[in-house]
Formats: sequence, structure tokens, C-alpha cells
Amino acid sequence: MSNRQPLLRCAVLLLVAALAGLTVLQLAGPAAAQERVERKSFLQLLFGGSEPARKQAPRQPSRSSRVAKRAPSIAPPPEPVVEKLENARKILVVGDFLANRTADGLRAAFAEAPGVVIVDRANGSSGLVRDDYYNWPEEARNIVEEVQPSIIVVQIGSNDRQQLVVDGEREPVRSAKWLAEYERRTRSLIDALQVRNTPLLWIGMPAFKSPSMTTDMVAFNGVFRTQVEKAGGEFIDIWDGFVDEEGKFVFTGSDINGQQVRLRGSDGINVTEAGRRKIAFYAEKSIRRLLGDAAAAGISALDSANFPEIFMPPAPGENAAAITRTMPVAMTDPALDGGSELLGDMPATAGLVPSPRDQLVLDGILPEAPEGRVDNFAWPPADQSSE
Repeated sequence: MSNRQPLLRCAVLLLVAALAGLTVLQLAGPAAAQERVERKSFLQLLFGGSEPARKQAPRQPSRSSRVAKRAPSIAPPPEPVVEKLENARKILVVGDFLANRTADGLRAAFAEAPGVVIVDRANGSSGLVRDDYYNWPEEARNIVEEVQPSIIVVQIGSNDRQQLVVDGEREPVRSAKWLAEYERRTRSLIDALQVRNTPLLWIGMPAFKSPSMTTDMVAFNGVFRTQVEKAGGEFIDIWDGFVDEEGKFVFTGSDINGQQVRLRGSDGINVTEAGRRKIAFYAEKSIRRLLGDAAAAGISALDSANFPEIFMPPAPGENAAAITRTMPVAMTDPALDGGSELLGDMPATAGLVPSPRDQLVLDGILPEAPEGRVDNFAWPPADQSSE
């Protein structure tokens, strides 16, 4: 019993010392508290020694760090910009805010053509009604003389759903006097654009989300078509490209590649990038026909001898007799189409007397069957009547 007492006293003293050491560590300053202290078990405090250090498993990198370490994606290089020629053909675009969008579409259409430059001189808030804000007939003459374009493209009318002052009185949109004055202003603009006898392409208005606005655009297009064709220009109808099968306005439709895309903005008035390119596509065909090889993508120079000046064709009624038309010739029955030679002169009466084809297509009248054929129902038959 006496031998155990010294051992118990030693154990008690060691325990007290251990508790005192822990108290000192807890009362240490913040700098010491931040240091990591290895915890020891009760046996280690009594008998000393330390346990072997455990090997820490390597930390797995987080998902975010793994994503950050991935090689960055390489963006495709930008397409090279085709440098335009100094004597490139200039296409002048005038009109309202839709003409601005059409100019963007034409730039994309002829981006790879060194011989074609698009000159946008449209005024977004302009029209033919508010000539006090922007007088197009007066401004057009100066613009044409300054730019000296090879082709002029017009698209206007979106801002013209306003009253017109005629003979001192305000006329509502599409009234008889309103339409007469609008026709006069349209013709005045066409005359101003023809000072250099430059080919004129007038792009019609598309349908809009508002039914009343769409109705007005139909009337405007009728005025534009009549006046432009009288002047010898070309009216480009884009209506079917922005409506459905029933002729109703659509936000989404086919692009120039036949893919379904968004064509119009959420307001039902503006057009998207695909819509701009689609409007330009309608005019692009006529422009390429007029410019010929000058609109090609691979040319390096324009020779004035090879690319003569382009002039406006004569208006209907002016030298109409000089215009020669060649009737189409069918491969199986030339006589049915009214022609007998591919490039020969047409008969003098071909323009007045409808051909059998015209009678069939336009009037639904079949040509008379030859005598003796089973579908010849003439009575009495020719052989009996001759007896």
C-alpha cells in the first residue's frame, strides 16, 4: 500500500501539469491561437512520445478548378475583309429606316465583290409626306450628283401614314385627294433620281403587324408600282416573302437558304438581320443582272471598256416599236406557242392575235382537233359533208 502512494501522487501531479498547460494555451494571444497545435492523447501527456503522423490523402481539385485548367477554346479567325476597287460600281440606297436595313443586307450580299460598293444615304425618319422635315425631291438631285451611282435603290413609305395638306386642307390617308398628291410626290422623286438616267430599283413595302398599317402599305405599293413602271424603272415586290400562305403577317419565315428564322422584330415593324438579308436578296438578282461581271467575287480590276455605263431602259410608250420580243418555242410542238424559229422574227400579227397556247392558258379554249382525230366532234364529218 505504501508503494502505491508515490505512484498515485506522481500521476496526480502529471495530470495537474497537463491541465495547466492546456489552460496556458487557451489564454495565449490571437497570434498563437492561429497556429495549429497538435493535439495529444492522455497517454502521450503521461508517458510522452507522439503518434506517427498520418499521411494526408492528396486533395482532389474541385470541379471549378478543373474547368479553369482546361485549354481555352480557340475562336475562329475573322473572315478577311474584301478590299473594294477604286472604280467600283456604286449602288445608292435612299429612303426611310427600312432602306437603312436594306443597305445592310446589300452590304452582306456583295461583301465578297470588290467591284460593288453600297452607299447608304437613307434618312430613317423621312418620307414623302413630311417634306417640311426632309424634302426628298430636292435632296435627291444633290445626292445623285455627288455619289454618281450606277444603280439607285429606293425603299420608302413606312412613315407616310399621315395627313397631307392639299389645297390648304388636311386630307386623311388614302383619300382620293391624298392619293393623287402622293402619286405626284412619288413621280417628283423619280424624276429627281433620273437626272443621270441611272437604272432605278424601287423595293416595295412588306406587311406589318398592324392590320391597318398593312392595308395602307398595299395602297402605297400600288402607287409605287404604277409610277415606277411608267418611268421605265423596276418595282421589286417583296410582299410574299413576309406573309404566310393566307397573306397574313408573320414574325418567322424562310430565309434565303430556306431555313425557318426570325424575320421581324418584336414590334412587328423592324426587320432582323435575316430579314434585311432577305429583302436585299430580292434586289440582288436585279443588281447582278445589271452589273454583270462587275458583281463577281473574283475580279481584281474593272476596265471601263469591258464595263460600259448602265442606262435606264426606255419607258413604255417611248420607242415601243423598237422593242422586239421572241415568242417561246416548245420542244415538241413549235406551232402551239406561236413561234417557229428560236431567234427568228415574230409574225406581225403575233402581238394582236392570241396564240393557241395563250387561248388555252388564259381563256381555257382548246385548239381545234385535226380532222379525223377521235376528239374531233364536228358534225357532219368532213368526208360526209363533201359528198
